[in-house]
Amino acid sequence: MPVEAPKPNARTFGSDPIASMLRALEFEYIALTPGASFRGLHDSLVNYLGNTRPELLLCIHEEHAVSLAHGWTRVTGKPMAVALHANVGLMHATMAIFNVWCDRIPMVLLGAVGPMDAVHRRPWVDWIHTATDMAALVRGYTKWDNQPASVPAALEAMLRGYHIATTEPKGPVYVCLDATIQEQPVDPGLELPNMARFRAGGVADPAKEDVAAAASILRDAKRPLILMGRVSRQRADWDKRVKLAERLGACVLTDLKTGATFPSSHELHPFPPGLYVTPDAGALIREADAILALDWVDLGGTVRQACAGQLPAAKIIHCSLDQYVHNGWSMDYQALPPADVSMLASPDRLVDRLLEEPAPRPRPKAAPKRAAAPEQGPDHIEGRISVQAVARTVTEALALHNPAYIRLPLGWPGDCCRFEDPLDYIGFDGGGGIGSGPGMAVGAALALRGSDRLPVAVLGDGDYLMGLTALWTGVHYRVPVLIIVANNESFFNDELHQERVARIRGRPVENRSIGLRMSNPPNDLAMLARGQGAVGIGPVKTVEELKAAIAEGVRRTREGAVCVIDVSVAPEYSRGISSTLLRQIPSAS
Repeated sequence: MPVEAPKPNARTFGSDPIASMLRALEFEYIALTPGASFRGLHDSLVNYLGNTRPELLLCIHEEHAVSLAHGWTRVTGKPMAVALHANVGLMHATMAIFNVWCDRIPMVLLGAVGPMDAVHRRPWVDWIHTATDMAALVRGYTKWDNQPASVPAALEAMLRGYHIATTEPKGPVYVCLDATIQEQPVDPGLELPNMARFRAGGVADPAKEDVAAAASILRDAKRPLILMGRVSRQRADWDKRVKLAERLGACVLTDLKTGATFPSSHELHPFPPGLYVTPDAGALIREADAILALDWVDLGGTVRQACAGQLPAAKIIHCSLDQYVHNGWSMDYQALPPADVSMLASPDRLVDRLLEEPAPRPRPKAAPKRAAAPEQGPDHIEGRISVQAVARTVTEALALHNPAYIRLPLGWPGDCCRFEDPLDYIGFDGGGGIGSGPGMAVGAALALRGSDRLPVAVLGDGDYLMGLTALWTGVHYRVPVLIIVANNESFFNDELHQERVARIRGRPVENRSIGLRMSNPPNDLAMLARGQGAVGIGPVKTVEELKAAIAEGVRRTREGAVCVIDVSVAPEYSRGISSTLLRQIPSAS
C-alpha cells in the first residue's frame, strides 16, 4: 500500500534512480521476497517513491513471486518486475523462471549480489550470497542478462532489458545489481534516459513473397486446417482469427497449454482443446491438405504423432518467431517442424496480411465430424467424485458467473471447456512443473480485480500443496480468487507413467500407486487454506455438496475473499487423456 514518503533529502543513493527507472518503465508492481542484497532498492521503493508505481507485492517464496508475475502478465500482456535476493533467492525462483521462458512471457527480473568488492563484505553471509556469475543459474532460460558496474550502466541495462523482454518472441531478462552501487551516494542531478529517444522495434511482419505463397496454398486447399498456438490475447486479434478461419472454411484445433485462442463452440472447431493429440485431432491432421500453424507448440512432434512417425501429406505453413530464442540448454524448442513455407514473423501479423489477400473462390464449407458428447459415467467412484462429474458440475455451476479460468489440471476433460473470449481461459504454466498454480492464480486474479470476471483456478492437490503460501499474498492484498482443488491424494500423472512401464514389462499394474499416494495421513487442504487467512471449504465428497460449495465459494469470492474448495476426486484422468498417455508414442523418422 502507498506510504507517505519523507521530504527529499539532499543525499541521493544509487538505488534511488534505479527505483525511479522502474517507475519510468511504468511498472505497476514489483513482486519480491525480502533479501538483504537489495535492501538499498527496497528502501528506495518505499522511502523514496512512497511504495507507489511500483507497489511492493510481498511473497512468501521467490517461486511464488515469479509465478504471480507470470499470471499477471498472462492477463494484461504487460510485464511485471520481480526482485530476487542473491543466489539463494534466484535458486528458489528457477522453476518459475523456466515456466516464464517456455511460455514466452515478458518479465524483468532484478537480482542482487554482493558486494562484489570483497573488502566491503560482511563476514559469512555476504560471502555465501555472492557469486562471480549469478546469471549462470538462469542463462539457459532467459533472453538476456547483465550485471552493471555503475548506476548509469544499471539504468541503461534496465531499459535495454525491458526492450528485450517485450520484443517478440517475448521472455524474461535478468539484471543483477551489485549491493555496492545500490548503496553508494550519487549525484542527485543524475538524469534518467529520455524514454522517447530509446524505443524498441515493432512487431515483425512476414515477407510479402511468403504471404503470397501461403495465401496461394490456402486458396487451393480443399481441406485446410489451422493450428492455433501462442497467439495474441487481444479481442480484436481473436476476431480476426475467427474471420480468417471462416473465410478459408478451415477447421481449427486449439491447445489447452496456450489458453483460449478460438471460440470452442464454433462450427469450425470440431474437437475439444487438449494437452495432447487425440485420435480425432490426429485424423483431422492426416486428412488436411494444407496446415496453417500459428506458433503451435511442438508442431514437429504433433504432426509426427498424428501421422504415426511420418510427415503429413499436407503442405505446411509455419509462422513463428520462436527460433530466435532457441538455445542448446533448454529443449523447449521441441521437434524440428516440417514446413513448405516458413515465416519468422508474428502469427497475428500473418493473420492480418492473409486477410488482405484475395479471398478463396466459394467452395463447400468444411463439414468436420463433430466431437462426441461429453463422457458419461458414474458421478462417484469409491466414495469420491469422478473427474468428469467435477468438470461438468464446475462448468455448469459457474456458467452464469462470467468465470475466467486461470488454470486447469492435467486430467481436465476438454469437452467441458467453453471458451468464447480470450479471458475465458488463461493457460498452463509453460514448463510443465508443479507448484506454480497458486501463484499464477493470485497474479491473474490481481489483474482481473475490479473487472466483471470471476477468477477461478482449478488445481491439482500436488500443485496446490507446493504453492500453498502464495495464498497469503492474495489474502494480504485483498485479491479475490476462487480456487477449486481436485484432490485425488496422488501424484496421479506419474501413476499413469508407472502403469505404462508395468504394462510394457509385463509387471503388476496394481502397484502403480506405491510411492505416489498422499493419503496416509490425508492432507486437510481447506484447513491449510484457512491457515493462510483464506476461506476453506471441504472436503467435498458428493456432487450435491460440490454444487453447494461452489455457490458459497462464488459468494465469498465476490465479497473479496480468497476461497479454496477441497474436492475429493477419484484418482483418474478423463478417459481420453488416460488413453493418450498410456499408448505408445511413435518416434520421428
